[in-house]
Amino acid sequence: MSLSTQNKVIIAHKLDNLGVDIIEAGSAITSKGEREAIHAVAKEGLNAEICSYCRVRKEDINYALECEVDSIHLVVPVSDLHIKTKLKKDRETVRQMAIDTVQYARDHGLIVELSGEDASRADMAFLKSLYSDGIEAGADRLVFCDTVGLLVPEKAYDIFKELSTLQKPLAVHCHNDFGLAAANTLSALRGGASEAHVTINGIGERAGNTSLEEVVMALETIYDYKTRIVCKDLYTTSRLVSRLTGLLVSPNKAIVGGNAFTHEAGIHVHGLLADTSTYEPIKPESIGRERKIVLGKHAGKSSVILALKELGLDVTDNQLNEILHRVKELGDKGKYVTDADLETIAETVLNITREPKVKLEELTVVSGNKVTPTASIKLKVNGVEVVEAGIGDGPVDAAITALRKGIAGVADIRLDEYHVDAITGGTDALVEVWVKLSREGKVISARGARTDIIMASVEAVLEGINRLTR
Repeated sequence: MSLSTQNKVIIAHKLDNLGVDIIEAGSAITSKGEREAIHAVAKEGLNAEICSYCRVRKEDINYALECEVDSIHLVVPVSDLHIKTKLKKDRETVRQMAIDTVQYARDHGLIVELSGEDASRADMAFLKSLYSDGIEAGADRLVFCDTVGLLVPEKAYDIFKELSTLQKPLAVHCHNDFGLAAANTLSALRGGASEAHVTINGIGERAGNTSLEEVVMALETIYDYKTRIVCKDLYTTSRLVSRLTGLLVSPNKAIVGGNAFTHEAGIHVHGLLADTSTYEPIKPESIGRERKIVLGKHAGKSSVILALKELGLDVTDNQLNEILHRVKELGDKGKYVTDADLETIAETVLNITREPKVKLEELTVVSGNKVTPTASIKLKVNGVEVVEAGIGDGPVDAAITALRKGIAGVADIRLDEYHVDAITGGTDALVEVWVKLSREGKVISARGARTDIIMASVEAVLEGINRLTR
């Protein structure tokens, strides 16, 4: 992934407000554009220390100096595999390179984090001796890098206990190749590390790096250790980084994944109604999130009662049983039951008839090569004919823009999520679109299904609008 200068500065401010101590803003040797971005972050006057990644080469340090950073993360290959295969050198040559570059960086006023690359596969005696020489040369902090994620928690604890005898601040840098990055980081902190290298959402090379939000919330909740991180801003930081990097967060990702505080199973929801801690280790509000109850084939009466209450609907036991039966039928077909689906089912069972406030009369979309996607729409809004037009990044975006403009006088609706699936094969595949819309704090999900993705999208948004404006 690649970030523009502007986006790096935006993320840096968010990280600074979150309370991180050090921001590694990039590697100055990479390119002119990268240097401009690092320099821009360094000139923002943030509370955090600004750092640049450097190899054991003076030219890397010179470029870092140009960027006016506070510190460098000086990475030295320390395993024989890296020394002999990658660098094609020997241990003593690498040791001298480390000493020379540490001294050079310190002489030029930089804070130096001396980092052992592939340390988890290095000879411990050589690693400690290199660290000791680095300290003598002026290194301020030491970093142990588990470069390919081969470390295990029990070994991490022992290693950092041993390295603590060096009497310098220790940092742990883990990769998640075996899913152990957070566990290894926590063990290293227990063993004597005082600094953790982490990333938002665990992004990083291959399977990623240690996730900041996982380590922070484990420390705060499981170990009862206060980190000074502003936990209520974790989720908004996660969303910002995901949006600007274009890297989606897996739904089942711990802490910040879409499903982390989402409940469907009836027994879970029943327990939540009695005490949220029955099925939630932390309160979603503590990291800036909200709890979600979704409906499907695993739903129970508690889920449906809660959802109906949010819709302002009261039902008898018989009506509840019928609604639950229909919800499970939809779930058995592999469907995600939206709020609009539930409301439609409930209104059918309760024999409630409501005229939609907004009806689609006509929709025309023009799109093609070298043509700005444009849509014109004719609606009936509370019985009054409204004609509007809109442009967008694509035909769907143009159609939804025109639709939102058409109902602007009635309600200001925000589209929070949009998802599309082909649910049959072939060129005439039926597509299903579901959306999440919000208005004045009220959130609703709705679906549309057509062979035409534009019409399916408009149908979903219209369904949501009509539910939100009641």
